Amino acid sequence: MKHRPALVLGLWAYHQNRQEIIVAAVTSNVGRVLFGDHALAGCEKSGLLFPSLVTGILRTIKGEMIHRRLGSVPAREMAAIDVNLNKILDLRPVP
Repeated sequence: MKHRPALVLGLWAYHQNRQEIIVAAVTSNVGRVLFGDHALAGCEKSGLLFPSLVTGILRTIKGEMIHRRLGSVPAREMAAIDVNLNKILDLRPVP
């Protein structure tokens, strides 16, 4: 099985008593940006070797499938990713 990067989503409190982790797929195929995708501006800060996209492809994976932490996404980029997640999930702010 080939290792792939992913962005862990959600709070630690959500994941701590579960076996599954929610992730967004990350790809180096930056030539095709689809609805819900976000091009990472600072890939090296995120621990990635190549220009990459956080995709709108969301999955749950077993926590044991995570091998190591590559880095972190800067707060400004995470805010843009949050906007995309709200759009693809059709979430609206709670009044």
